[in-house]
Amino acid sequence: MSMWKGIVVSVHIASTVGAPMQLVQSVRVVAGKGLEGDRYFKGEGFYSWFSGPLREVSLIEAEVLERLAHDHHLVLEPGETRRNIVTRGVPLGHLIGRTFRVGSVLLRGVEICEPCQHLVEVTGKKPLLSSLIHRGGLHAQIMTDGVIQVGDVIEPMEIAL
Repeated sequence: MSMWKGIVVSVHIASTVGAPMQLVQSVRVVAGKGLEGDRYFKGEGFYSWFSGPLREVSLIEAEVLERLAHDHHLVLEPGETRRNIVTRGVPLGHLIGRTFRVGSVLLRGVEICEPCQHLVEVTGKKPLLSSLIHRGGLHAQIMTDGVIQVGDVIEPMEIAL
């Protein structure tokens, strides 16, 4: 894997299903559980019925949001994505099955977050379904407890867990 370093641009949580995502400067993360204060941590997210690490934390690239605005004239604010972490300089699609560090926390990429009808219903922006195919972000598993905050460095790890 080529070497790169990215950063955390913003962090978002929603306290209940369908609630607007709230911008926070930092959040405590718990391995195998999620982000404290977030709906999935409490088991109350729209997709909480799906067991496993898919709902622990989600990420999306700031560059994708910029391309949506430029290419499709579709403005999607970072919190509207329903993703927890907005990154810059991180090739999220390359992290499936790989371990990476966000600040002092280790995450492992699980799968691409494809856009869904729920995202359209919450945002009212139907073109998102086709515009975000294969670019909707990354679901990741939290491997270690810690705190993730705006400005944290994101980088790949040499180990595969």
